[in-house]
Amino acid sequence: MTARFALLLAVMFLAGCRQDMEDQPRYNPLAKSNQFADGMSARMPAKGTVARDADLSPVPETFPYPITMALLQRGRQRFDIFCSPCHGRTGDGHGIIVERGFPAPPSYHQDAPRKASDRHIYDIITNGYGAMYPYAARVAPADRWAIVAYVRALQYSRDAPVAALPESLRIRLDAEAAR
Repeated sequence: MTARFALLLAVMFLAGCRQDMEDQPRYNPLAKSNQFADGMSARMPAKGTVARDADLSPVPETFPYPITMALLQRGRQRFDIFCSPCHGRTGDGHGIIVERGFPAPPSYHQDAPRKASDRHIYDIITNGYGAMYPYAARVAPADRWAIVAYVRALQYSRDAPVAALPESLRIRLDAEAAR
Protein backbone atom coordinates (compact mmCIF):
# COMPACT_ATOMS: atom_id res chain seq x y z
CA MET A 1 0.00 0.00 0.00
CA THR A 2 2.82 2.41 0.86
CA ALA A 3 4.66 1.64 -2.38
CA ARG A 4 1.48 2.31 -4.40
CA PHE A 5 0.94 5.59 -2.60
CA ALA A 6 4.55 6.63 -3.22
CA LEU A 7 4.25 5.66 -6.91
CA LEU A 8 0.97 7.61 -7.24
CA LEU A 9 2.55 10.63 -5.55
CA ALA A 10 5.60 10.45 -7.86
CA VAL A 11 3.38 10.23 -10.98
CA MET A 12 1.34 13.25 -9.83
CA PHE A 13 4.52 15.21 -9.09
CA LEU A 14 6.11 14.41 -12.45
CA ALA A 15 2.91 15.20 -14.34
CA GLY A 16 2.97 18.72 -12.90
CA CYS A 17 6.57 19.29 -13.98
CA ARG A 18 6.56 21.11 -17.30
CA GLN A 19 9.08 23.34 -18.98
CA ASP A 20 6.61 25.98 -20.21
CA MET A 21 7.76 28.69 -17.82
CA GLU A 22 11.41 27.92 -18.28
CA ASP A 23 11.28 27.82 -22.06
CA GLN A 24 9.17 30.92 -22.66
CA PRO A 25 10.68 33.72 -24.72
CA ARG A 26 12.17 36.57 -22.74
CA TYR A 27 14.39 39.58 -23.32
CA ASN A 28 17.53 40.66 -21.55
CA PRO A 29 17.32 44.22 -20.20
CA LEU A 30 17.46 46.83 -22.99
CA ALA A 31 17.63 44.14 -25.70
CA LYS A 32 16.21 44.90 -29.14
CA SER A 33 12.74 43.64 -29.98
CA ASN A 34 10.74 43.29 -33.18
CA GLN A 35 7.52 43.20 -31.19
CA PHE A 36 7.28 46.99 -30.74
CA ALA A 37 7.53 49.74 -33.33
CA ASP A 38 10.38 51.50 -31.54
CA GLY A 39 12.46 48.29 -31.53
CA MET A 40 12.95 48.34 -27.73
CA SER A 41 12.01 45.50 -25.40
CA ALA A 42 12.00 47.76 -22.32
CA ARG A 43 8.83 49.81 -22.02
CA MET A 44 8.46 53.23 -20.48
CA PRO A 45 5.86 53.54 -17.69
CA ALA A 46 2.51 54.91 -18.77
CA LYS A 47 2.02 58.67 -18.32
CA GLY A 48 0.86 59.49 -14.81
CA THR A 49 2.36 56.35 -13.30
CA VAL A 50 3.16 56.85 -9.63
CA ALA A 51 5.62 54.73 -7.68
CA ARG A 52 3.97 52.41 -5.18
CA ASP A 53 5.78 53.99 -2.23
CA ALA A 54 5.54 57.61 -3.43
CA ASP A 55 4.60 60.15 -0.78
CA LEU A 56 1.64 62.01 -2.24
CA SER A 57 0.82 64.06 0.82
CA PRO A 58 0.98 67.82 0.29
CA VAL A 59 4.17 69.51 1.49
CA PRO A 60 3.48 72.47 3.78
CA GLU A 61 5.08 75.83 3.04
CA THR A 62 6.17 76.38 6.65
CA PHE A 63 7.62 74.12 9.30
CA PRO A 64 4.91 71.54 10.14
CA TYR A 65 6.15 70.40 13.59
CA PRO A 66 6.89 72.07 16.89
CA ILE A 67 10.66 72.46 17.22
CA THR A 68 11.73 70.43 20.23
CA MET A 69 15.08 69.23 21.49
CA ALA A 70 14.20 65.69 20.34
CA LEU A 71 13.49 66.98 16.82
CA LEU A 72 16.79 68.89 16.74
CA GLN A 73 18.68 65.82 17.95
CA ARG A 74 17.04 63.70 15.24
CA GLY A 75 17.88 66.38 12.69
CA ARG A 76 21.50 66.42 13.85
CA GLN A 77 21.73 62.65 13.60
CA ARG A 78 20.28 62.63 10.07
CA PHE A 79 22.42 65.65 9.10
CA ASP A 80 25.58 63.93 10.29
CA ILE A 81 24.72 60.86 8.24
CA PHE A 82 23.46 62.37 5.00
CA CYS A 83 24.67 66.00 4.83
CA SER A 84 27.95 66.36 6.70
CA PRO A 85 30.07 64.39 4.19
CA CYS A 86 29.61 67.32 1.81
CA HIS A 87 28.49 70.27 3.95
CA GLY A 88 30.69 69.57 7.00
CA ARG A 89 29.47 69.09 10.56
CA THR A 90 29.02 72.83 11.05
CA GLY A 91 27.43 73.52 7.65
CA ASP A 92 30.43 75.52 6.42
CA GLY A 93 30.82 73.49 3.19
CA HIS A 94 34.08 71.80 4.19
CA GLY A 95 33.06 68.15 4.37
CA ILE A 96 35.23 65.13 3.66
CA ILE A 97 34.41 65.25 -0.07
CA VAL A 98 36.24 68.57 -0.37
CA GLU A 99 39.36 66.87 0.99
CA ARG A 100 38.93 64.27 -1.77
CA GLY A 101 39.02 66.91 -4.50
CA PHE A 102 35.32 67.58 -5.11
CA PRO A 103 34.10 71.17 -5.27
CA ALA A 104 32.90 72.62 -1.98
CA PRO A 105 29.14 73.04 -1.59
CA PRO A 106 27.86 76.41 -0.42
CA SER A 107 28.04 77.26 3.26
CA TYR A 108 24.75 77.45 5.15
CA HIS A 109 26.11 80.61 6.77
CA GLN A 110 25.96 82.72 3.58
CA ASP A 111 23.12 85.18 3.03
CA ALA A 112 21.26 83.21 0.35
CA PRO A 113 20.76 80.02 2.42
CA ARG A 114 19.89 82.11 5.48
CA LYS A 115 17.16 83.94 3.56
CA ALA A 116 15.82 80.80 1.86
CA SER A 117 12.48 79.53 3.11
CA ASP A 118 12.23 76.32 5.11
CA ARG A 119 10.27 74.80 2.23
CA HIS A 120 13.08 75.68 -0.19
CA ILE A 121 15.63 73.82 1.93
CA TYR A 122 13.21 70.88 2.24
CA ASP A 123 12.77 70.84 -1.54
CA ILE A 124 16.54 70.87 -2.11
CA ILE A 125 16.91 67.87 0.21
CA THR A 126 14.07 66.13 -1.61
CA ASN A 127 14.97 66.89 -5.25
CA GLY A 128 18.65 67.80 -5.09
CA TYR A 129 20.18 70.94 -6.56
CA GLY A 130 23.16 71.41 -8.85
CA ALA A 131 25.59 68.60 -8.08
CA MET A 132 23.63 67.54 -4.98
CA TYR A 133 21.89 64.19 -5.30
CA PRO A 134 18.16 64.02 -4.42
CA TYR A 135 17.51 62.37 -1.06
CA ALA A 136 13.77 61.71 -1.43
CA ALA A 137 14.32 57.95 -1.59
CA ARG A 138 16.83 57.94 1.28
CA VAL A 139 15.44 60.38 3.84
CA ALA A 140 11.85 60.20 5.09
CA PRO A 141 9.81 63.44 4.91
CA ALA A 142 9.72 63.84 8.70
CA ASP A 143 13.50 63.45 8.82
CA ARG A 144 13.89 66.04 6.05
CA TRP A 145 12.00 68.53 8.21
CA ALA A 146 14.19 67.58 11.18
CA ILE A 147 17.27 68.30 9.05
CA VAL A 148 15.78 71.69 8.07
CA ALA A 149 15.31 72.50 11.77
CA TYR A 150 18.91 71.50 12.50
CA VAL A 151 20.23 73.58 9.58
CA ARG A 152 18.35 76.57 11.00
CA ALA A 153 19.93 75.86 14.41
CA LEU A 154 23.38 75.77 12.77
CA GLN A 155 22.69 79.07 11.06
CA TYR A 156 21.44 80.64 14.27
CA SER A 157 24.53 79.42 16.13
CA ARG A 158 26.71 81.70 14.01
CA ASP A 159 24.39 84.68 13.88
CA ALA A 160 22.53 84.76 17.21
CA PRO A 161 21.88 88.29 18.46
CA VAL A 162 23.88 88.95 21.61
CA ALA A 163 20.76 90.28 23.36
CA ALA A 164 19.12 86.87 22.93
CA LEU A 165 21.91 85.07 24.80
CA PRO A 166 21.63 84.21 28.49
CA GLU A 167 23.41 86.57 30.88
CA SER A 168 26.13 84.03 31.71
CA LEU A 169 27.11 83.72 28.04
CA ARG A 170 27.11 87.49 27.54
CA ILE A 171 29.53 87.85 30.47
CA ARG A 172 31.82 85.21 28.92
CA LEU A 173 31.66 86.96 25.55
CA ASP A 174 32.54 90.30 27.13
CA ALA A 175 35.48 88.65 28.94
CA GLU A 176 36.71 87.09 25.67
CA ALA A 177 36.39 90.39 23.84
CA ALA A 178 38.38 92.18 26.56
CA ARG A 179 41.37 89.87 26.08
